[in-house]
Amino acid sequence: MSDVIAAVATGKVPCAIGILRLSGDGCVQVAQQVFSLESGISLTEVPNRKLLLGKLFDRHGRLIDQAMAVVCRAPHSYTGEDTVELQCHGSPAMLAAGLEALFAAGARQALPGEFTKRAFLNGQLDLTQAEAVIDLIDAETADAAANAAGQLGGALLQKIDPIYNELIDLCSHFHAVLDYPDEDIEDFGMEELAGTLSRAGNALSDMLSTFEHGRHLKHGVKAVLLGRPNAGKSSLLNALAGFERVIVTEIAGTTRDTVEEPVRIGRVLLRLTDTAGIREAYDQIEALGVARSEAAAKEAELAIFVCDASEPLNEEDRRAMKAAKSAPKCLAVLNKSDLTQCVSESDLPFDTVISLSAKNGDNLDALKEILEQWFAEGIPCDGSVLTNARQFGAITRAKEAICRAETALRGGMTPDAVLTDAEDAMQALGEVTGRTVREDITNRIFERFCVGK
Repeated sequence: MSDVIAAVATGKVPCAIGILRLSGDGCVQVAQQVFSLESGISLTEVPNRKLLLGKLFDRHGRLIDQAMAVVCRAPHSYTGEDTVELQCHGSPAMLAAGLEALFAAGARQALPGEFTKRAFLNGQLDLTQAEAVIDLIDAETADAAANAAGQLGGALLQKIDPIYNELIDLCSHFHAVLDYPDEDIEDFGMEELAGTLSRAGNALSDMLSTFEHGRHLKHGVKAVLLGRPNAGKSSLLNALAGFERVIVTEIAGTTRDTVEEPVRIGRVLLRLTDTAGIREAYDQIEALGVARSEAAAKEAELAIFVCDASEPLNEEDRRAMKAAKSAPKCLAVLNKSDLTQCVSESDLPFDTVISLSAKNGDNLDALKEILEQWFAEGIPCDGSVLTNARQFGAITRAKEAICRAETALRGGMTPDAVLTDAEDAMQALGEVTGRTVREDITNRIFERFCVGK
């Protein structure tokens, strides 16, 4: 990791500010070749973390920007190495020319996530914090950003470390007694072992129980609108989205395929799919649309059955209701409340029924309140919610190992056999924080990052 890496750390579209980032031994000297301070002082002599004005030149020595530079020397930097950031105007062409000049001066192109990977390998971040960086970048809601920021601050590590350390203390105590019988070491007790395993198992269960909420926080809730043609599904999607996302006409069957739109309902992000009206299809294209509607219902976490309450229920409604009831969570919407009603709440086999008008927005807030109660109420966003599938898998393996250890203990197995499973739990927890993670896993994690981060 001693070579100097460089990258554009900002986007590829014109913007007010663009940043060229460098890291590695000798990066200050590389930057000095393309950047000149207005004060005339060498960049190698400037104090740490002080923003200074200067000029940026291309590889041919032509002035291309007036910019700012800041130097952070090891170990007090993001990567733990010497770093330089050149803060320029955000012209993609100018940033490309500046980056080319840095390459000519001895730097190489940074790989995706290489700055954060160096921070992890240099001990500036543990793996939960490193993965929180990309979650923070990808966050689509304020809650998701807040949870990622909490994990970046070490919230998840603070939950895992006590479990890991208590298991280490347990194993080291046992081996000390075993290896040094003549030393005055307190005997290893089975009660101590049982208590540690119980506390570890409970703590891991608490962490795992947050994952479903974490998935919703990070990825959103997969939701589907179901109903017969012309029930008002597309109108409801448009009303929730706040703009005309889907074509709405008086002609039944306007929507002939699934249409997905991310919709924010307060603190909840819905991956909301509008579907073709469920009915006996009149042609092959409509048949495909209906089949996709019913398939979307099976994959959804939330189904919203939309009923045209101004017309009596029919077989098409019952078919759509059956599809909606197959989802883990479902509710019904009595749409067109602005018209004379032919259907009441008691006519629908749903625990939650809301009467509204998607056309004029009447009572739309009631639907939003229900969705927030179901998917956001009481969920903390302080970094304690588990959102990462890789971490969930490793913690699940740790919990399974603790369960095996407790079963072995109850079965009268010797402590060394029990502690073999405890050590498996430690191995799995180490994969979460990076203490025992394999190189191929590390590489796969940082490949998800963008260049320059």
